[in-house]
Amino acid sequence: MKIGLFFGSFNPIHMGHLIIANTMATATDLEQIWFVVSPQNPFKKNKSLLHEFDRFDMVDRAISDNSKLKVTDIEFSMPRPSYTIDTLTKLQEKFPQHTFKLIIGEDNLAQFKNWKNHEAILQYYGLYVYPRPNSAPHEFGNHPAVQFISAPLLDISATYIRDCIKNNRSIRYMVPDIVEEMISRKKFYI
Repeated sequence: MKIGLFFGSFNPIHMGHLIIANTMATATDLEQIWFVVSPQNPFKKNKSLLHEFDRFDMVDRAISDNSKLKVTDIEFSMPRPSYTIDTLTKLQEKFPQHTFKLIIGEDNLAQFKNWKNHEAILQYYGLYVYPRPNSAPHEFGNHPAVQFISAPLLDISATYIRDCIKNNRSIRYMVPDIVEEMISRKKFYI
């Protein structure tokens, strides 16, 4: 099975994530999309990062009605910060029957050459890239292992959603109803 891996902190998961994942699952040759909930991004300092189990649970609930979308906690037992190449290697060892592709936003391509073993990611896995607003120029436009996928240009930010929650503003329509209910019930991000 060809599986697209969508890494992120998902702090919280929002409609932008879900639209991208669904687009990748329905408009490409990817048969499933796995959300890889990252405990810690090596490029980000997360002061308001919820515990990884809470973020995993929100993703799991948000995608429960779509058989093409799955969530994995593979990085929870790995050294931190987790590096994409290490996770890809671990997944390939654990699931040798699958082919994995990395899904990233075009805004990540400008910094992609700074990722640990980025050449190996391109050589063994390849990238499926979705458009992002204000993406910086990059050198991967014609790379044979990089596929650009037509998807809605979305600018929904988890930071904005967390700010709305802190300021007692509505997050309706930015996150799935089940995620909004969970955030409210558990008093996340207050």
